[in-house]
Amino acid sequence: MVQPQLIPPTSAPPLQHHTLEFLQHGSVTTQIGMGMLDPRPKGPKAELLPNGKKRKIAMMTSGGDAPGMNGAVRAVVRTAIEEGFDAYCIYEGYEGLVQGGDLIKQMSWGDVRGWLSEGGTLIGTARCKAFYERPGRLKAAKNMVINGIDSIIICGGDGSLTGADKFRFEWPGLLEELVQTKELTEEEIKPFMHLTIVGLVGSIDNDMSGTDVTIGCFSALARICEMVDYIEATASSHSRAFVIEVMGRHCGWLALMAGVATGADFVFIPEKPRADNWREEMCTIIAKHRGVGKRKTIVIMAEGANDQQGNKITPEQVKDLLADPKGLALDTRITTLGHVQRGGQACSFDRTLATLQGVEAVRAVLDAKPDTPTCFIAINENKIVRKPLMKAVRDTQEVAKAIEARDFDRAMGLRDTEFAEIYSSYLITTATSLDKAKHLPVQKCMRIGIIHVGAPAGGMNSATRAAVAYCQTRGHTPIGLYNGFAGFTRHHGDTPLGAVREFDWLEVDNWASKGGSEIGTNRELPSESGMARVAELIEKYKIDAIFMVGGFEAFHSMSQLRKARKEFPQLSIPMTLLPATISNNVPGSEYSLGSDTCLNELVRYCDTIKQSASASRRRVFVIETQGGRCGYVPVLAGLNVGATAVYTPEEGISIDMLAADIRHLRRAFAEDSGQSRAGRLILVGEKASSVYSARLIADIIRTEAHGRFESRDSIPGHVQQGGTPSPMDRIRAVRLSIKCIEHLENFAGASAQTINDDALSSTVIGIRGASVTFSAMEHVEEKETDWANRRPKEMFWADIEPVVDTLSGRPEIPRPEPDLKGRRAKDVKRGLERGPV
Repeated sequence: MVQPQLIPPTSAPPLQHHTLEFLQHGSVTTQIGMGMLDPRPKGPKAELLPNGKKRKIAMMTSGGDAPGMNGAVRAVVRTAIEEGFDAYCIYEGYEGLVQGGDLIKQMSWGDVRGWLSEGGTLIGTARCKAFYERPGRLKAAKNMVINGIDSIIICGGDGSLTGADKFRFEWPGLLEELVQTKELTEEEIKPFMHLTIVGLVGSIDNDMSGTDVTIGCFSALARICEMVDYIEATASSHSRAFVIEVMGRHCGWLALMAGVATGADFVFIPEKPRADNWREEMCTIIAKHRGVGKRKTIVIMAEGANDQQGNKITPEQVKDLLADPKGLALDTRITTLGHVQRGGQACSFDRTLATLQGVEAVRAVLDAKPDTPTCFIAINENKIVRKPLMKAVRDTQEVAKAIEARDFDRAMGLRDTEFAEIYSSYLITTATSLDKAKHLPVQKCMRIGIIHVGAPAGGMNSATRAAVAYCQTRGHTPIGLYNGFAGFTRHHGDTPLGAVREFDWLEVDNWASKGGSEIGTNRELPSESGMARVAELIEKYKIDAIFMVGGFEAFHSMSQLRKARKEFPQLSIPMTLLPATISNNVPGSEYSLGSDTCLNELVRYCDTIKQSASASRRRVFVIETQGGRCGYVPVLAGLNVGATAVYTPEEGISIDMLAADIRHLRRAFAEDSGQSRAGRLILVGEKASSVYSARLIADIIRTEAHGRFESRDSIPGHVQQGGTPSPMDRIRAVRLSIKCIEHLENFAGASAQTINDDALSSTVIGIRGASVTFSAMEHVEEKETDWANRRPKEMFWADIEPVVDTLSGRPEIPRPEPDLKGRRAKDVKRGLERGPV
């Protein structure tokens, strides 16, 4: 599950890993790990205009609305003010820019309070025919000069951003014409000779080339998956088929990702139309699925679905085909989701993306020179990057042209790498063992043990389902090791169902949307179960490879198994780990399955709590989050709910810090004039302090408020593990689990000595910056792991915490001093050495 002059990830020891991909789209001006912000000194950075006045940045939303736009507006307004600009919002999109007047409004810090949790765009959006014509753009230019604005950050689709770039190109000529017609004077236009444009892509279709995702697309996908999950229940009850149409005229991202996340039987996308015999192909696949006992059929269609000849395929055509009495004769219904996909609150990821891209956009304005090309803010894997706008627009338009010209390979090639990979993954997991042509030679087929270790996390079942489907498609035998190492060693021979058994495709097919762990999971390590027993059973059940899914306990288990190879030759088999934990604390990856599900649950919880706090006006809720000794969950959740303060295990808590935050709360409540949206949240990691618990902090705040405001504590607990996994966790589970099995296939038939000599025979898969990598366990264990605190040594998200503080208006506070340890602590206590004051 990401800004202005940005810095590369912190330097770390050289990695011993195999890089599967490195995404490079166009010329990258800057790129950072998600949340890796340039730690610039606090205080205004924007230079004054030649007339001595502050520079002014305007924020505008245009085109179709998308969840997350309000988060982008909030981030731009507050970052602009922090950087020394005057912040403006242009209401009603380009229409407001053309009309001017009250539609161009200066924004204060408090104007955007509470906007993170609002859907749509609170500054409005509208289509504007006037801006398409030069007279309209002349009016827009005049309104900008009158208001002293020389920079626009615009959040919209490719059409809106293209219009902005054209406006910038014409800017000198527009100003010249305004002077010639005496609308403005030379003196008035002099400070505004250069216009800066920065784009943020807001689109639920995710149809912009050069970026993996756009603001709003994951929220729309969440809405689709939620609806499909509901539909599946009734479809299964009545043994019906449903044809579900989703948005996407020229982009099939929503349809494809929904198909992967929900395990749909068939998908139609514009970029890759099915062959001319799509009717036979679809009926064959669905008939086979029905033949093995599947009761429901789900077909997902993008609204722009065509066949390879360019003929439109409609939901009615598909329905008639499925219901044909001479064919499948399925009781079939059509559901068109429509604008339900566009509405509602933004999911956690869209809030993160919109906020950090908004911060990045303001920094891009700061860094811009007159000759800097117009850029937009993109994300590739976990990296925020600035990219040339018009190249991305041209590539986006090329997709539509390629589809129209029926050059579908080119259309797929113009999408990001993940899109093509996910499509291949979908085809593989849909075919399963039904297509013998994809089987490997017998000597290359393996018995692959699949085991979950650690606490449950969203996406574990999706990963298992995809791994099983891929194994069966390739001719491998997937073996379930139920209930972790405890079940494996103590219940393998139980009757009627032992803890070691082969997977059945129908059994796992409905696991795509299930939370928790269907095969069971616990924290027991192989050393606790008995390493000799583990080795003996691996040999007994002829397990050729292990695919492990889990959190830090799984990482520790992999380490133990690798180190035990010398003593137990049976363990000389390839092993790979797919991180899955809400804490996101597994070394070797910046992302763990389940962390996005956790953040979505926590954000929903906090939004509800904040509503209560705001209704009571002056109330603070102190919320304790999970995450162990890793601060990822409280920091990201704090960013996404607009927390006043976040306390993490990495930093700790001190009485001076609490005192400073209480003073800040006093000032904030004293200045709010009793207005709405005045509730405050403080997030505390469960291991942030051994003394200052959420309850104690709430009690201290209440006492020190002296009746000025109220304070309560709230602990969501295991609710944070989530129910239904988020679409992101499901999709990444499918993609990464298939890569894991492909990696294990490289060692099929290899000797024990070959496996022991290859560091990549024991690996952890992960997303690192803009790459998906397999990292050797030996290297990660020794160089990258903080074993005492059960987390990586380097936190890719560490620079997000200052952003939380900045956007919440938290002032500089004293940071806790580190504890004295060892001999020095003893000497200071004995008065033998002077300690810190």
